[in-house]
Amino acid sequence: MIATINPATGETVQTFPPFTADEIEQRLALAAAAARQHRGTSFAERAQRLHRAGELLTSERKTFGELMTLEMGKPLGAAIAEAEKCALVCHYYADRAEQMLAPEAVAMDDGENSIVFQPLGVVLAVMPWNFPFWQVFRFAAPALMAGNVGLLKHASNVPQCALAIEEIFRNAGFVDGAFQTLLIGSDAVESVITDHRVAAVTLTGSEGAGSAVGTAAGRVLKKTVFELGGSDPFVVMPSADVVRAAETAVKARMINNGQSCIAAKRFIVHKDIYDEFVRRFVDGVQKLHVGDPMQEKTDIGPLATRDIVETVERQVRESVAKGARVAIGGERMPGAGNYYTPTVLVDVPLDSAAAVEEVFGPVAPIFRVDDIDAAIRLANATPYGLGSAAWTNDGGEQTRFVDELEAGTVTINGMVVSDPHLPFGGVKRSGYGRELSAFGIREFVNVKAVRKFVVGAVTPGEKHVAE
Repeated sequence: MIATINPATGETVQTFPPFTADEIEQRLALAAAAARQHRGTSFAERAQRLHRAGELLTSERKTFGELMTLEMGKPLGAAIAEAEKCALVCHYYADRAEQMLAPEAVAMDDGENSIVFQPLGVVLAVMPWNFPFWQVFRFAAPALMAGNVGLLKHASNVPQCALAIEEIFRNAGFVDGAFQTLLIGSDAVESVITDHRVAAVTLTGSEGAGSAVGTAAGRVLKKTVFELGGSDPFVVMPSADVVRAAETAVKARMINNGQSCIAAKRFIVHKDIYDEFVRRFVDGVQKLHVGDPMQEKTDIGPLATRDIVETVERQVRESVAKGARVAIGGERMPGAGNYYTPTVLVDVPLDSAAAVEEVFGPVAPIFRVDDIDAAIRLANATPYGLGSAAWTNDGGEQTRFVDELEAGTVTINGMVVSDPHLPFGGVKRSGYGRELSAFGIREFVNVKAVRKFVVGAVTPGEKHVAE
């Protein structure tokens, strides 16, 4: 079902019929026509329109924030900040895309040679609900500036966010069809992927979703970029500022109600500071206010869907049955809405659900280790490799963490956050390819080699024949 269901109350606010086959065809045809027109626009034209999109996001940030909160439950302040971050990425690429995609001269002795970057065409984006604006804009801003057009298949529980994003690009002045939302279920995605007018696919979501989309795209040999979540370690060593590490740890775990791919999900703490860290961490969690996400005082809102809260409930229950101890929380909250109490688990067995699965909710398992070798082994003991954080003021330890942590991002003495200036993505089962920065905008372009031989010069082929 494609519907807005308020996760704070369980109320179904609005439902949307999925597009028919004819409606999907109309949008694919429009996207193909838009791709031909949009690629012919100048960087200056695209930048003017993308700057306008950023301005709309800023001026209407409260409206967009309320929409995000209504559909997926994040605290309103965080939702407004998300709209502002989307404006930031729009302005970032509007200002830099032309330089990032400028032709590159290649020095050779047989003529004028260069590399140019040209758009692929229609790019399908399959996006999740947890950052319903940001994860779309971090794809859309570089894609549109590169001259591509976008089709968005958003999560079925955030349809109003999806439609609002389409309207932003339309109101910003992009050509008709340059960015469209497809209100379709997962069962219709494969046929869109395999349509000859779609050139490439990007997905942020679960490992299972990535496997399914990758299989469909692979059969028709289409470029893909995947960000598939993670089980990010947050390592704390004795030389760290434990007070600041614990304060940051609470934010790093509980951001977005614990529903962030790059949230810290496993806390790996050296034995010498373990007790102090646990005490301060539990203290910080205890101060969090759980409640109506529309209220300013709320730190933690409901989880996005009933299925998610039931999964978190199971993971905690199974971990406790294995021997984990609940330091605080550990239960679903009574009443309407998908609320789960912020939870800290200690003495967590390494084969428990909290240790081996990605827990997508406000649950923090803490592990004790004897030394840096054990910390790195445990940090890497996961099939995922998206983000990682290490807290230490020892230069040698910092170097080891940067060199040895298996992740797309390593953060020293801070929490993992995405930023337009830096590439974002993972290794292992966290996916492949990169978003953001110059690396991100070059994912969906044809990197074309251009050779212009000097008249009368011996070409490489002729030289080879002569030899």
